Amino acid sequence: MAESEHVSLPTPEPPVNHELQRWSVAVDAGLNQPLTYQSEKALFPELTRGQRVWVPLVNRKTTGVILGPDSRPTEEMEFEIKNILSVDEEFPPLPAPYMRWLEWLSEYYVHPVGLVTDLAFPPLRRTARTLGSRKAPAVPKIALQPKHELNQEQRQAIDEMTSHSGFRVHLLFGVTGSGKTEVYLEMLEKVLADGKCGLFLVPEISLTPQLIRRFSERFGEQVATLHSQLTNRERTEQWWSIFEGRRKILIGARSALFCPIPNLGLIIIDEEHESSFKQEEKLKYHARDAAIVLAKDFDFPVILGSATPSLETWKNAIDGKYHLHRLKKRIGDQPLPTISVLDLRKTEKAQHLPGWMSRELHLNLLETLNQGQQAALFLNRRGYSSAVVCVQCGDSPLCPNCDIHLSLHGKRHLVCHYCDYSEPYKEDCRKCGGSSLPSGLGTEQIEEGLARLFPEARLARADRDEIQSRDQLEELIGRMEKGDIDILIGTQMIAKGLDFPRLRFAGLVLADIGFNLPEFRATERSFQLLTQMSGRAGRHGATADNPGRVLIQTYNPEHPSIEFAARGDYEGFAALELTHRKPLGYPPFQRLAVLRVQNLHRNRAWASALQIQRQLSEITQKTSLQQRCEILGPAEAPLARLKRAYRFHILIKAENSKSLLWLCQRVLDRQKSLSPGTNLSVDIDPLHLL
Repeated sequence: MAESEHVSLPTPEPPVNHELQRWSVAVDAGLNQPLTYQSEKALFPELTRGQRVWVPLVNRKTTGVILGPDSRPTEEMEFEIKNILSVDEEFPPLPAPYMRWLEWLSEYYVHPVGLVTDLAFPPLRRTARTLGSRKAPAVPKIALQPKHELNQEQRQAIDEMTSHSGFRVHLLFGVTGSGKTEVYLEMLEKVLADGKCGLFLVPEISLTPQLIRRFSERFGEQVATLHSQLTNRERTEQWWSIFEGRRKILIGARSALFCPIPNLGLIIIDEEHESSFKQEEKLKYHARDAAIVLAKDFDFPVILGSATPSLETWKNAIDGKYHLHRLKKRIGDQPLPTISVLDLRKTEKAQHLPGWMSRELHLNLLETLNQGQQAALFLNRRGYSSAVVCVQCGDSPLCPNCDIHLSLHGKRHLVCHYCDYSEPYKEDCRKCGGSSLPSGLGTEQIEEGLARLFPEARLARADRDEIQSRDQLEELIGRMEKGDIDILIGTQMIAKGLDFPRLRFAGLVLADIGFNLPEFRATERSFQLLTQMSGRAGRHGATADNPGRVLIQTYNPEHPSIEFAARGDYEGFAALELTHRKPLGYPPFQRLAVLRVQNLHRNRAWASALQIQRQLSEITQKTSLQQRCEILGPAEAPLARLKRAYRFHILIKAENSKSLLWLCQRVLDRQKSLSPGTNLSVDIDPLHLL
């Protein structure tokens, strides 16, 4: 080879880094603990906490979220460590405070962490979306409207809320019609001006086209919405519009809390007392409490709004833990409705009127219709009646799957509202052959009676049997707003969140429903429902001479919920109810957990419940918890059989949540020893004991 010839040698490739990293991954499966996976650093150099990945699980692949490095010594790994398959590049890593919050949810509500982290993502892959939709958009385009002028109370509340930056919990306590929504809008506007986003949570039942339209009139196309009536495609589209920052305000029901909103600066929870903020299946979280923890982690404020705050929230406010702001007057100095209570025990029945209608109710309806105004009749029971009863033997048909009386709907079907079982209605008793007649009262029955009395009146019914979709609700609201309905009959669906300018009279057909439930919150819920329903009347156009009117029919006028609701005295009611709860150790004075045991065989369910009770007693006796915890039960649940399963429960009262969670976790660790087929669930801070 000549000396002048130059040979170009290939550049050697750098050595491949086969260094393995181990990761703790929250897998989308019902596992009590995260799983360990490994990855080559060269293949996935930027893996980090909060990253979504694809991993093998048994004979399939699934998603998971990285919780962090698994630093346990190799010798402790008594299993084969599988490799991470790939990174889900559709999503960036979840923010650190958001990850802390998801792990807190899993720990506090005793739910598999992988199932919790999966809630942070939309239901469909982005590639499954289409740009067009045959349906109307979730948030329609609406022309912007000028702002309403604030009154002194509203301005004072806003000034006080904005005087402090960072985390705080504010309670906006205002009578119905006092303009709480306008305060929310103003606070959201200030958040947007600071370059941040806002989350507005409402009960599912209140998430109406009316509400979305009001926000769109103020903020235009910056509004997105998430709720159960959306299709998976719509939910995915709305999720990305918020996640990518194309929209700045998210309105939603409780599940909207899981959307990882970038640069979130404010959460508002309207009607914070509503029980629908608590999920009863799977992850049994309370959106209000979870939102407060999230806001604390991110260091921004939370606003809770209600005319009838939950007693937990109210006690925090009067104890100074939350900041209390009052709105005592209705907007435009509209008078509050006059509320009359009618004792049905002393009322003479009119022969020409249905049994549920008093003369006073009839006269109020006549007067309202003659004035060209609208009326609403409220009953906390849907369908035709509560049950059918044999007049000979007293038998009432039960659901074969649940210990629940079947409800009559439309004189055609008997239905169970828990498992959806139905059967044809027969007038002959299946037990003795006698006559089975409807007993009780339902919305269909009221509608039929009104149609006979007022044949010219335009009637509409609003309950979950009649209104089952967003489109149906929107149509109903439109008809009410245009004055195409004279009398609206409904359940709690019409008691909350709806604002009809022509609605002048509200009648509560039977206020007693719900008084006698085996629940420590029954009185509180009844008061809230009575107050919210009364608040629908006379919100617009009322005067001191012609205010809105409310008539409450009851067999128990001395009941505290009726007495205080009729006076519009929330603070008096709260003070009385708190004095009743304190010696019993019920919230807000102690923390509660319910352990629910279910099995298709009654003896197995009972044996498992007894075993859990013995375990709890043994644990508390061996620790210092015996003086700080009280264990009640086991006892048969008020709904003793549901969907064919027999049910027992154990109630734990504790001074603090730490003791409560520790006890519940010890029981769950031993659940494999329970009778075969037993399902054990834990409900922290339960809203009901049914």
